[in-house]
Amino acid sequence: MAALKTQPNDASVDDFLTGIPDERRRRETRTIKEMMQRLTGEPPTMWGPGIIGFGSYHYKYDSGREGDWFLTGVSPRKQSLTVYIMPGFKNYDALMARLGKHKTGVSCLYINKLDNVDLAVLEELINLSVKRMREKYG
Repeated sequence: MAALKTQPNDASVDDFLTGIPDERRRRETRTIKEMMQRLTGEPPTMWGPGIIGFGSYHYKYDSGREGDWFLTGVSPRKQSLTVYIMPGFKNYDALMARLGKHKTGVSCLYINKLDNVDLAVLEELINLSVKRMREKYG
């Protein structure tokens, strides 16, 4: 079975943030990083070359595949800021309706500009997501 390519590493989060070329994206990523650090109580860790993750959990699927992943994270992609909501969004319909302008994938929340979303709602979403992951995985 192939190993998951995205792994935690010792790269500097501060150097990564400083290297984000777009000033607005850099500022927004710092805002989310600080929020996630406060909510999780975990230090930021680089996962792969482009994701700042917080905490971790170990998963094991019925297929036998298993690994470790972060509880929540953020990545300053070129198209949008990506916020990782690991349990997905199906239990958060009311919050998502109040969040503001965004798109979603399975566990990815895509935000073009932080000004387009309600930060208090985003904070609540991240907090509930982390709580749910900790309840499920310990």
